[in-house]
Amino acid sequence: MPHVYKNFEPKWFNEEFSPKSYRAIFKWGVPAQIKAPKESLYKMVRDTFGLKDEDFSHYSENLGLDEVDFDLPIHLNDAQIAHFKEIAGADFVKTDNFSRLSVAYGKTMYDIMRLRNKIVENVPDAVIYPDSKEQIEKIVAYCAAEKIPLYVYGGGSSVTRGVECVKGGVSLDMRLRFNKVIDFNETDQTITVEAGISGPALEEHLQNAVKEFGAKRAYTTGHFPQSWEHSSVGGWIVTHGSGQNSTYYGCIQDIVLGADYATPVGVLSTDRYPRKACGPDLDQIMMGSEGTFGVLTHATLKISRYMPETIKRFSYMFKDFQAGMDFAREVMQCEAGHPSVFRLSDAEETSIMLHMYGVMDSPLRHLFNAKGFKVGEMCLFLGFTNGEAGFSKNVAKNVARIAKKHKGMWLSGMVCKGWEHGRFSDPYLRDTLQDFSIVMDTMECTVRWSNMTQVHDAVRKVVKARPGTVCMTHLSHAYPQGANLYWIFITRMSDPEEFRKYHASILEAIYQSGASMSHHHGIGKMFAPWLPKYLGDTAFGSIKALRNYFDPDHVMNPGGTLGLE
Repeated sequence: MPHVYKNFEPKWFNEEFSPKSYRAIFKWGVPAQIKAPKESLYKMVRDTFGLKDEDFSHYSENLGLDEVDFDLPIHLNDAQIAHFKEIAGADFVKTDNFSRLSVAYGKTMYDIMRLRNKIVENVPDAVIYPDSKEQIEKIVAYCAAEKIPLYVYGGGSSVTRGVECVKGGVSLDMRLRFNKVIDFNETDQTITVEAGISGPALEEHLQNAVKEFGAKRAYTTGHFPQSWEHSSVGGWIVTHGSGQNSTYYGCIQDIVLGADYATPVGVLSTDRYPRKACGPDLDQIMMGSEGTFGVLTHATLKISRYMPETIKRFSYMFKDFQAGMDFAREVMQCEAGHPSVFRLSDAEETSIMLHMYGVMDSPLRHLFNAKGFKVGEMCLFLGFTNGEAGFSKNVAKNVARIAKKHKGMWLSGMVCKGWEHGRFSDPYLRDTLQDFSIVMDTMECTVRWSNMTQVHDAVRKVVKARPGTVCMTHLSHAYPQGANLYWIFITRMSDPEEFRKYHASILEAIYQSGASMSHHHGIGKMFAPWLPKYLGDTAFGSIKALRNYFDPDHVMNPGGTLGLE
């Protein structure tokens, strides 16, 4: 990793490690890839936590280099394991320790801290790697008959303890074999895929549609969550996910046209019509169920024309967060079309982004003083448009007009390009910093424009109650009626239980503020205690009734998902 600082080079870990180690499980992304902060960001983090360069010359956390080793019994009997092997193939049912732990945790910092400390709990008895829809249907039916708990592991990027196998049983790892394109229909502009297909693989098929499917042009889903490189279509759907371009393309519930599920009471297959008035929408009922109603197998997605040449990039600086919010609301309500990427950072996040994306090392920093923009108060907006050339240009033109009205300073597209360059690699920073006990994690919710300031301030107050904590906030998914708020907090911490309590205090602050409990991360088992009281008895009772219908013996993702136990 060539990354030479001027005066001191921190000891960022960049060595090979065993593919059977704890680090191989908790590390984000590609094993050989890391990301170190720019020197200006490193110095800011160092000084924020009262550290010295010498503190970054040795590791304060366990690097997780030992090979996985634990002693937790397998409760499945030989006949049950043999039956799973008969369904999926003997080579695709694993009971070794590494395989079991590899699908037990997601990527919330609580998961990572437990793995660093070799805290192994809630692992499946066996991991199954299915190859077809029919195999999954047989596995679900057998688990229902034998009352074996069944979990699903898609890409493993859950930050809600969504994949954790609290009651043992089996976990379906969809990554290895259940990742194929089933159908491409250019006339209807749809693609049908297996639930385990990853974001990059799906996008590669679509952008190569001319060669691969004989299509007239290239296509895209427009769905790019930050976890895009290491998440799956199935994970997006069952957690109600959103991509960073959702303000134009829509969230996943706007992209799914139909789907198939294997449930304990039978196969559920929805039609593929764009709209219907045939009772409650079953697709919307199944989306967000997080594996508690059944296993998603096939999904048909809407696709859009891939036109990168029409993108218009822009960024603006506003004097404070209120001016930025007023600008953002007017853009979303002006009925002149919506940008694709749409991100407004508060003052603290703006200060950090200026370091992350090299703005403070550019001539732009001199303009801030000249224009009366103050670091610690000013707020950065960045975005770009998609769509037909004339539409894209017109949306960008209206954004510029409204930014000028709210006294926004144009910064060109440079900052937006800097964000694009790191949009999928920024999570690698978490491992790099946590080797030195610096913890970085995220929370998010949905707000209305009318309560955005109140929620922003209330949640930040709780996050910042921990001394020395950095709290960055932005809105990144916007609508005419409101937006999401997304918090990134950085603090010093080593104890998993301490983190869990701190995380819970932030969830409680979101609940008390009146915001939604989640915009696109889902609920899992970590957010679950807040869902019943957030929804209320009547609404939550309907979810329990659906679960009891689809899964009467409660074998599907049991152990607290969605607050169902």
